[in-house]
Parts: sequence; structure tokens; C-alpha cells
Amino acid sequence: MSGSTDIPGPERSAGDPMAVLNPTPAVGGSPVSLAPPTASRADPATAPEIKIKVRNLDVFYGTKRAVRDVNMDIAARSVTAFIGPSGCGKSTILRCFDRMNDLIPSARIRGSILLDGEDIYAPDVQPVEVRRRVGLVFQRPNPFPMSIYENVAYGPRRHGVSDRTRLDQIVEESLKQAALWDEVKDDFRRKSGLSLSGGQQQRLCIARTIAVDPDVILMDEPCSALDPIATQRIEDLIEELATTFTIVIVTHNMQQASRVSQTTAFFWVDPDRTGHLVEMGPTWQVFTAPKERVTEDYVSGRFG
Repeated sequence: MSGSTDIPGPERSAGDPMAVLNPTPAVGGSPVSLAPPTASRADPATAPEIKIKVRNLDVFYGTKRAVRDVNMDIAARSVTAFIGPSGCGKSTILRCFDRMNDLIPSARIRGSILLDGEDIYAPDVQPVEVRRRVGLVFQRPNPFPMSIYENVAYGPRRHGVSDRTRLDQIVEESLKQAALWDEVKDDFRRKSGLSLSGGQQQRLCIARTIAVDPDVILMDEPCSALDPIATQRIEDLIEELATTFTIVIVTHNMQQASRVSQTTAFFWVDPDRTGHLVEMGPTWQVFTAPKERVTEDYVSGRFG
């Protein structure tokens, strides 16, 4: 999906394609199924609900256009993976979804991003409310220097929850959803979040995100600093969370994208280093029958 380089709109601050990959490529000794969906899943009558709509999105840092003309739909209660080389705009677009780019003085966007039909960049929309509805898990775990309990309770307190019984319930439920409760339940009120292993810290950060009851969870390379065992735990957790939350994950790991996502968006860069969306579709299609040659070359490892 590419288009003209100047789309008018509001300016705001802030061969056999099946040979690309084996349809069941081996990852860590285990096959990964990339078979197409069944007919019932492809039936238009069961088309997924759209959570986020991106239309004609350009992102600038000063006078430099970092991303141009992105149009995409993000399905609700599913996992969408952003893949592509460094510098193609994956993380930049991810940060647009929770308005984190507002914190960069030179950043501005043109176009629109709708969350449940509401323009999150509309003048009457508060960024803090957007960030409650759209949580972000960073590349490296970043627990606060406080107890596990206080890490998870921090967000709800900031949003006005003061009743101790309710906070206790939120913390326990969030730790359970993040698959961490059984490991920390004996001393989570006293033990520092910083004392946990890397994988546990990342799950704590996910619990902290869940605690404010978001609609969307963004993950920016959440496993890049983790070992394979911790990575598998996070991937299993992502699969579980996708039954409740809409998840968008940026990853450089092709196998990870094929394992965890239902939809994949592939980004590339122009000669002037401007990122753009090349194609987006069901993960099985992008990896085994891509529509664009550049996608085929990238996912097959020819370059990137």
C-alpha cells in the first residue's frame, strides 16, 4: 500500500510464491503451521471487528518525513505483527497509536487514526486517556523500583482507584492474566519488581499494562532482551491475551511473527529512508504467498 507523497489532511502536533518459506517452517525443532484459514474463517459474514483504522498517515520529525501514506485496519482481539528492516517506521507507527510521539517536540502527524471510530488526535481527546486505553510494553522490561504489588497498583491509583480491596483484586487479577501470579503470590507485597528475572519482569510490565483495563496492548520487540525459554512464555501469554485484548507487536523475528500473529504488516523504506507499508494480510499469506516481490525477498531472508 503506497501512494502519493503528499496527501492533504489535517496536520497535528505531535517463480512459485509458495517456495518463499516452507508452509510449516521449523522453528526450534518444532513445525510452525502457516496453513490458510478454513472457508468458514474466510467467510465475509464472520469478518473481524476493526479496532483501529489508520488512514493516509504521514509522520514527520521536523522536516523529515519518517513514514508516508499508511492505510491499515487492525482487527480486534487478535495479534497483528509489524515486520520490516530497521528504520522503516514500525515503532514510529506503533507509538502513534498511544500518542507517545507527542512527547517528541519535533514529531507531528498528518492523517487520522481511529480507535473504535474515534479520532484519537481530535482536539478534545486527552492523550492520558488514549494511553489508558492503549498500553505499551517496551523492548526492555522497565519495572519501577518498588514492590511487585505497587508496580501493578500504580496505574489504577493514578486513575483514581483508592479502595484497598479493589486494588488487591486488580493486582491479583492482572498478575494472573500475565501468568505471573503463581510465581510471586507468596511475597508480591514485599518483593521488589527489580529482583525478578528478565522474563518475569517483562510479564510484570504486561501485568502493569493490563491493570488499567486497556482495549489495546502494543508490544515493541518485547522478547528481544529475553532468552528462548522466557520468550516462549511471553509468546504463550500473547496468545492467551489476544482472546481479550487487541495486540500489535513489532518484531524483527520472522519466526516469532509467524507463531504469534494472525495478521502481518510488512514495511519497507524508500531510497530517501521514508518508511511505507508494502503489504498487509493474513500471516500465512504474507509468509507463503506474498503479493509483492520485496516482501518475498525479505521473509525468505534474501535481504533485510
